[in-house]
Amino acid sequence: MAHTMPYVSLPVSQADVTYEYGPDSARRDGVQPGSIEQFSIDASDQFPGTSRQVWLHRPAGHSPSQESAVMFFNDGWWYLDPAEDVRAGIVLDNLAAARELPQMVGVFVDPGVLDVDGVPTKHRNAEYDAFDGRYATFLLEEVLPRVEQRCAVSADPRMRGICGGSSGGNAALTAAWTRPDGIGRVIALNASFAQMPGGNPFPTLIASEPRKSLRVLLHAAHRDLNWNSADDNWFAENLETAAALARAGYDFRLVTGDGGHSPNHGGVLLPDALRWLWSETS
Repeated sequence: MAHTMPYVSLPVSQADVTYEYGPDSARRDGVQPGSIEQFSIDASDQFPGTSRQVWLHRPAGHSPSQESAVMFFNDGWWYLDPAEDVRAGIVLDNLAAARELPQMVGVFVDPGVLDVDGVPTKHRNAEYDAFDGRYATFLLEEVLPRVEQRCAVSADPRMRGICGGSSGGNAALTAAWTRPDGIGRVIALNASFAQMPGGNPFPTLIASEPRKSLRVLLHAAHRDLNWNSADDNWFAENLETAAALARAGYDFRLVTGDGGHSPNHGGVLLPDALRWLWSETS
């Protein structure tokens, strides 16, 4: 199907750009909000000593006996909060009401918190930036069973996706890469591949390993951190990851925008990112 895109002017300055949200990122008349259930995980095999909160979102009309697709969201409440930049719960409600997604539950997982001498200490970067299978295994073997106690979910990895931004974008692609048996779809917004310990592993791995059954959407900002530097260039690392996916024949999409390391553009893109990510299933 051919599409004609409306004209949008190109900003001359890239330094201070804010994108306006579309109608799917706001509550709509006639769309009933879904239900949100919160639960805690106070012990973890993969991340000993951590505790965290998880929110399970089910759209209105959700059938608990019907197997659902699953969409994990890193940085849990921050992605779910209707007053913040991503507003994923509102987006899921609107897309579900329009029947533009398969029946889906959103699983919003906060990063872990450690008690260090009585002081709550975030474990976010240790979980999200590491290139190993611990975070994916945590989602699949410690979080997902708690979801399955509440509703039926699909066992097909192509019916499970993950979304995250910045270090959460690292965690999203790493989770699917290390556990393609459990997660098959990825949205990585402004991923901070440049700060992964040991450097960004993905361009080399994508080029050298057999193609995995993954569908990936990457988002990058032209003025992300160190955008014009030879080292630690966050924009360039996203472009190089995208180029490797293209050369390897992956089912992927790259979206670039102006501005810096901000969640605004990723939040604006989320409705269409989800539409594209799940387009052949809905």
